[in-house]
Amino acid sequence: MAADAPLRAVVTGAAGGIGAALAAKLVAEGARVVTTDRDESGLAAIADRLGTYAVPADAATAYGVERVIEEATAHLGEIDAYFANAGVIGGAGLETPDEVWAQTLDVNVMAHVRAARLLMPAWVERGHGRFVVTASAAGLLSMIGAAPYSVSKHAAVAFAEWLSITYGDKGIVVQALCPQGVQTAMLDQAGELRDLLSAQGALTPEAVAELVWEAMQDDPFLILPHAQVAEFYRRRASDTDAWLRGMRRLQAGFDQLKEQNT
Repeated sequence: MAADAPLRAVVTGAAGGIGAALAAKLVAEGARVVTTDRDESGLAAIADRLGTYAVPADAATAYGVERVIEEATAHLGEIDAYFANAGVIGGAGLETPDEVWAQTLDVNVMAHVRAARLLMPAWVERGHGRFVVTASAAGLLSMIGAAPYSVSKHAAVAFAEWLSITYGDKGIVVQALCPQGVQTAMLDQAGELRDLLSAQGALTPEAVAELVWEAMQDDPFLILPHAQVAEFYRRRASDTDAWLRGMRRLQAGFDQLKEQNT
């Protein structure tokens, strides 16, 4: 890509929240952007407002990912950056049905795998590309009361790490965005988890998008909009048993809150 050429980007989960904010920031910085989401009406509204090229599709399916990349490539000529942002919370604990686990893993993990499988060969041949996964702080730590989300976001971080290890010396930048609470529909739908997720302050999607753009200038693997996550992550690694004891205290408080609300 020529130094003065506009970035050609795809943003999934772009009908609202972080995805819409990322698309808006990229457009403001001069990028040509393809937006996609399974919410067709929400996606159309964002595309009309931002002037992006919209591809309605379901990131949970191989067909949906293939369609997005095919149409984006046809529209843009080539894809320089892929923001794998679509995600779902997906259930609670051990009672979560297998089909919900499967859907959560499809959206939060396999969508990234399927996209990377299609993108990497051309990127390696060209010697550049950027793959940004929205993984959540839950991917570095955990999420009280949300087993499928915790497991799938850990897997999303692990896959991003593997991509970076495998392709980082071939010109491919891989980054994992790991925020805590962000003022999105997902946070609003988190029920009793909402206050827990917002304990360190819920950022606006626009603030997160600004931080992502800043991180695109020096390419750190981890993008941490909530600075305290780095310290929590260090504690988890350096003294896992102590960290688990602290998390169990959080779990006890969460259980107490649920009892109060029933």
